[in-house]
Amino acid sequence: PQPIHNSAKAVVSTQSTGGEKNECAVLTLRNLLKDPYFSEVTIVDSDMRSWTPPEKADILVSELLGSFSDNELSPECLDGAQRLLKDDGVSIPCEYTSYLAPIMCRRVYNNILKQNPDGPSPESFHMGYVVRLKNVWVFDKVKPCFTFRHPNHAAVMDNSRHISLEFTSDIEALLHGFAGYFDAHLYKDILISIHPDTHSPDMFSWFPMFFPLKVATLVRPGERILVDFWRVVDNVKVWYEWALSEPQPQPIHNSEGSTYWIGLFS
Repeated sequence: PQPIHNSAKAVVSTQSTGGEKNECAVLTLRNLLKDPYFSEVTIVDSDMRSWTPPEKADILVSELLGSFSDNELSPECLDGAQRLLKDDGVSIPCEYTSYLAPIMCRRVYNNILKQNPDGPSPESFHMGYVVRLKNVWVFDKVKPCFTFRHPNHAAVMDNSRHISLEFTSDIEALLHGFAGYFDAHLYKDILISIHPDTHSPDMFSWFPMFFPLKVATLVRPGERILVDFWRVVDNVKVWYEWALSEPQPQPIHNSEGSTYWIGLFS
């Protein structure tokens, strides 16, 4: 609110437009216009991927980040909205990266096992969970997974990704799955993060993701943990797939987005 309020004192006039496609959220936003802080904001009830503005923007500010950075379709939404931005325009955020680490987390894993009263559901291990991770053991250092930058100047925009990550265990313990984190550069060196090493102080807007393994796997000191992660995009949805290769191979989790996916047009 403060930058919007201060814009009234600026030598150069400014105009702020807020786009929102959720009808319930639009009502809330329009109610906020009664506040002097937001009195200069125009609310547009539309999907920004299809809206045509009267003029292009100098700055495009979005809040589309999820616990694994791109799991709320920020890349697809911002690529679609990029046409609203001037050629020399600025996107906030301008870059974000997801991270992964192998973890032992017996309590979370047991909760997944118990969530179906009729017994463990196979589908439960083919989706990601947003969890405030406590009492966990991280086998190795957190490693970067997928990075996205905006504006996206690629000749062909493709937000599909694949990475193979290798970790080394320092103890003997059960591997239950992988913790997912993110950080984001808003503008230049201004960073927000839930990465354990760079976590933004007092920020509780996001908790980590947890990607479980169908079979908890015993890992011994010095053994490699090798995992493949995919971000898959088709014409209607986006989903993640993951597969453990070492120390004990497991089938691909959430293959073809069979259980867990995010719709592009929902």
